[in-house]
Formats: sequence, C-alpha cells, structure tokens
Amino acid sequence: MVALLNPPQSPFELACAAEVFGTVRQDVPAHYDFRICTERPGPLQTTAGYAMLVDAGLTALQEADTVIVPGWQPPGTPAPPTVTEALRAAHQRGARIAAICTGAFVLAQAGLLDGRRATTHWRQTAQLAATFPEVQVDPDVLYVDHGDVATSAGTGAGIDLCLHLVRSDHGAAYAVQIARNMVLPPHREGSQLQYATQPAPARADESLAPLLEWATSQLDTLTVGWLAERAGLSSRTLARRFTEQLGTSPGQWLLGQRLDATRVLLEQTNLPVEAIATRVGLASAVNLRRHFRAHLGTTPGAYRRTFGETR
Repeated sequence: MVALLNPPQSPFELACAAEVFGTVRQDVPAHYDFRICTERPGPLQTTAGYAMLVDAGLTALQEADTVIVPGWQPPGTPAPPTVTEALRAAHQRGARIAAICTGAFVLAQAGLLDGRRATTHWRQTAQLAATFPEVQVDPDVLYVDHGDVATSAGTGAGIDLCLHLVRSDHGAAYAVQIARNMVLPPHREGSQLQYATQPAPARADESLAPLLEWATSQLDTLTVGWLAERAGLSSRTLARRFTEQLGTSPGQWLLGQRLDATRVLLEQTNLPVEAIATRVGLASAVNLRRHFRAHLGTTPGAYRRTFGETR
C-alpha cells in the first residue's frame, strides 16, 4: 500500500491512512506494508509548517495493491500529468485507488470518477461538481466505495474509509481490533451524513451514545420500540435524534449492528447460520441471508469461506 503525497501535504489526512494501515501493534497481526511516495522525492513541505523527507518517487505506484491520495492542497490544484498518468496506470493494472478528503479532485482529474458517485469534504463538494460535471458528487455521505475506486469526506471520514477498506480486505473482526487500538467506534456506514443537519444537542443527556452502547449488548431481543422505551422518548423523537446525530433511522442503525455482529460470528465461530440469526436478532436464517446479500452482496457461507478463522 502506497500513499501518494503532494506539497503542501496535510499531516492529518496522511496520518489517517498511516495509523490504520502502517502502525505495528503488538497484539494485532500486520497485513499491510505501508509506504509513502511523491512526484519529486526529497523534503516535502506540509500544511503544518514543517517538512518531511519522502525518499520514493512515482515508481512506487507500479507495485502497489492500493494507492491512497490523502488530500490535495489547495483543493482543485491541477495535479502534474505525471501524477495522473501514474494513477491511471496503477488503476489499469488492477490497483485500488482511494482518496481521502480533497484527494478526490486528483482522482477526478485522472478520469477515474467519470460517471461514478464520489464525495469529498462538504466545503468542496460544490467545487468538485462544478469542475467535473461528469462526476456524480454526493455531498452528504461519509465515503463511497466502488471496489476499485473510493472517495471519502474530510477529517474523521478518512479514518472511516480506511477502516471500511480493512473490513473489505480482512473482515470485521480484524477491523474491530484496529479500531479498538485507536479508541474508535469500529464502523460507520458510508451512507451516514457528513455532519448533522440540525444543531448539536443542547444538553449532554440528549446524546445517543449511552443508548447505543447498551443496545449493542441486546441485539437478540431488541426492537426499535424498546429502544425508544429505554431512552424514555417517543418513537418520533427517537427517530429525529437518530437523524440529527447519526444521519440514519433507528431501524437502519439496528440492522447495521446486527449485520456487523453476524460478520464477526461468521469469522470467529462455526455456529450455523440459524443460530447466528437468533443470536443477533434476525429471527431466521432466511431473514439473515436476505439482509446479508442485500447489504453485502454475498452470502453468509461465502463470507465465512473468505474471512473465517478456520479457512
């Protein structure tokens, strides 16, 4: 995996990728070899006022399985032809290309987003849409992943995309290990809103965090009605707070938690699908398989064969 840098490089966007893919953790197996490169190796200025030494040039992209573009400053600044050509060549060779925040502009310049959905930081979505009308810019989501090409919104959404890529590569349980070491929630769906459309809760007791923590341990029997009862709210008020704070409905959030729990059980146990369905609150194997295929594009059996610890 190679991160393609450009001066002035934002240290935060680079750190998002480096922390997820490049940090060696004592209790977590290392599955990625993380490197950085730039068009012109040598000292590379950052937006924080210091320079970092980058010793690899664009030839590093020729062997990368994944290329990360961690931001591009100022947003919309034309990338050198050598950079866009190297990205196109890597993509044509089969490498996955992912952009964090304003890195989406470079992918668009390379033509990798033509006719496809993409996102970037909400402050730059209008600029991206105006500059590249052939790109279907989605201003609200955290990230968009097409498998071969992916883009994310700014700041924390870059970490969300990186953890999502880990889940796709090595399963939910491994991604949870990395997120736990980073003291982060394990997963946010890409379709969640970039930011709340309503003002943030005025009082601490309006936060959903305690309710969500409790709910994840009650998946086998939990319903949306019980969520509202636990919160001491009407179903309508609960739905409004979910929309404001998470950008999704209670029902969709609950289904996402159940599918996450299903993935971990498929990876780490030999439980039959019927037993897993009961444990995560999806009632039956038929119901679990239907939701699993609809949301993940595969079957529980195929997923277990790919990510199961006994594979």
